[in-house]
Amino acid sequence: MNKKKTVLVAGGAGFIGTHTTVELVEAGYDVVIADNLSNSDRSGVEGVEKILGRKMAFEIVDCCNEKELEEKVFSKYEFDSVIHFAGFKAVGESVSEPLKYYSNNFMSLITIMGLMKKYNVQNLVFSSSATVYGQPDTLPATEATPRQKANSPYGYTKQVCEDMIEGMVAANPSMHAIALRYFNPIGAHPSALIGELPRGVPNNLVPFITQTAAGVRECLSVFGDDYDTPDGSALRDYIDIVDLARAHVAAVSRMVDGKNKESYEIFNVGTGKGVSVLELVHLFEEVNNLKLNYKIVGRRPGDVEKIWASTDLANAELGWKATRPLGETLKAAWAWEKHVRGIK
Repeated sequence: MNKKKTVLVAGGAGFIGTHTTVELVEAGYDVVIADNLSNSDRSGVEGVEKILGRKMAFEIVDCCNEKELEEKVFSKYEFDSVIHFAGFKAVGESVSEPLKYYSNNFMSLITIMGLMKKYNVQNLVFSSSATVYGQPDTLPATEATPRQKANSPYGYTKQVCEDMIEGMVAANPSMHAIALRYFNPIGAHPSALIGELPRGVPNNLVPFITQTAAGVRECLSVFGDDYDTPDGSALRDYIDIVDLARAHVAAVSRMVDGKNKESYEIFNVGTGKGVSVLELVHLFEEVNNLKLNYKIVGRRPGDVEKIWASTDLANAELGWKATRPLGETLKAAWAWEKHVRGIK
């Protein structure tokens, strides 16, 4: 196996991991998927295999368990790049279950970095988040925007993980890392063979929208209409999942090709445009020609009022830019939901 072209995708059976795996393979990389399926499903890997027309190397393993991860992955395969998606990611759940987030999100990174050092795996792409900015004083948020006190335990884990990676890279000159701060990933692969498949009640807006449209949820709750935004609902930067996946390929390639300018780099991954919750709801209705049952309820703990990205650095340095129109993204999300539910 060609060491230089193989990437370990930790948490690779999930929403972002499956889409990134497809883009990596289509860009010429070999991929090993590692996932404990705690918040994903084997069907995600099967969808990837259908899209690519090939079997994937897939190990069911807990990335917090060093012995298991070493035996099943690091001692078995050779790679020089890791993309780390193996973290819990629901803001609301992290507020009610902080220890679950601290133990998983910190331990999975510590375990992965320890094994990377032991096996001389040099490149790490970390799945970070715009939540590290909290509610910025000025918008759009750039990579130089000061990190605010986190609004949630989830956001706090992303901040601490970034710092842990920075320290690890500083102590190990052969190691390189890129943290990608995502804004709000949405949508599904255009094939409708992979998409977001949340366990239980969705924490993210678009799966709740699509499940409401499919009749799985009775009503969509819009959290707050009294924010300081044009229509009172919270403002976010919604990034198409395929665009987001391509950013990971660009980050891996930057390090593999020796084009990184620092041993640790940070890039925002968004569209550069803020869209309100109500705008998104109405656009979903328009492009899919349906009506949604929704109601306005109170604000949700941990939510910021408005945030969107400056993507100038990623555009210039990674040669990456979000290109998928939001309407197409919302059509793809609905096509995926119909595929999952067997709706014609």
